[in-house]
Amino acid sequence: MELFLQMKKSDVQPDVFTLPLVLRACAGSGGTNFGVSAHGSCVKMGIEKNLFVASALVFMYVTFGRVFDARVVFDGMPDRDAVLWTAMLAGYAQHGEPMLGLYMFRKMVDVGVELDGVVMVSLLSICGQLGWLKHGKSVHGWCMRRCLGLGLSLGNALADMYVKCSALSYAHKVFNKMTAKDVISWSALIIGYGLGGCVDTALELFNLMCTQGVKPNEVTFLGVLSACVHGGMVDRARCYFKMMKNYGVVAELKHYACMVDCLGRAGLLEEAERFIEEMPVEPDGAVLGALAGGCRVHCNVEVGERIAKKLIGLEPERAGYYVLLANIYADAGRFDDAERVWDFMKQRNVSKVPGCSLIESKKGLQVMVNALFSK
Repeated sequence: MELFLQMKKSDVQPDVFTLPLVLRACAGSGGTNFGVSAHGSCVKMGIEKNLFVASALVFMYVTFGRVFDARVVFDGMPDRDAVLWTAMLAGYAQHGEPMLGLYMFRKMVDVGVELDGVVMVSLLSICGQLGWLKHGKSVHGWCMRRCLGLGLSLGNALADMYVKCSALSYAHKVFNKMTAKDVISWSALIIGYGLGGCVDTALELFNLMCTQGVKPNEVTFLGVLSACVHGGMVDRARCYFKMMKNYGVVAELKHYACMVDCLGRAGLLEEAERFIEEMPVEPDGAVLGALAGGCRVHCNVEVGERIAKKLIGLEPERAGYYVLLANIYADAGRFDDAERVWDFMKQRNVSKVPGCSLIESKKGLQVMVNALFSK
């Protein structure tokens, strides 16, 4: 970027080859303001419709998490190539917009874009987010028929999809067949087993990973901490939490939530409360909610009241926190207090959101399967 600024000061005009490099450099460095400014330069020069420039713009905005801005660039293109379509699809897949990603995929198929392994990685991510195991298997089958192999990106995407669909045996088979594995490969399997309650397997994989010289990251530690929560291993959880610092991994709120959950389930509620007070960052709803859940299990109304009031102060419109406090009272036999909480909810016009379930319909996305089999 510094070279680009020097280039402009020297009155050297950038072109359709220079600016895509600048835009991708902005994406890599997180230079949002500089990237938006570079976009403005593209518009002033009248080259924002160039395919190379547009693809770089979409990639940059997707990297920044500004998917709407990426879509504006995409929609403004009179012509689109496979790179531009794939970049937009990846944007939706990476930022939790699976239904928009599926719409984009259908449009890609309709206009005859050639499908490849990069597209399949995004499609597998979408299937995993939606929990669509059946469709994920169809994508896997397409990859096998095309002899794409199990390279790092595709192998990780397959393993991650199977983990998110709770098909751990399939994920492990993919993992074993991968010729190369990185921290993402190991972490996907560890977090799958950890969240799935297969404690011994998760911890064995973690030990094997470290033995083979693969440095764990924040996702890996989330997996082993989750395993400790399910296994009631408080001492092991404390050990892993301290170990994070040795590997240069900064604890995030989700790690604190796991630790609090582990302490809370074990009935160490006062220790969990002190742990929260000593956190270097402000606790969020997940951290406080983990302790509140432990208070309900162990009928500790005193701590539960304090934490529930903090939760309500944090998000006063969230009905779940009021319900949690009412349940704490009810489980302790304090039904009058529980009734007062319900009345308070009515006064504040806070209503409980009905639960719902996500199912995989046989007809749900048949166009996706048809598209894969027709290619």
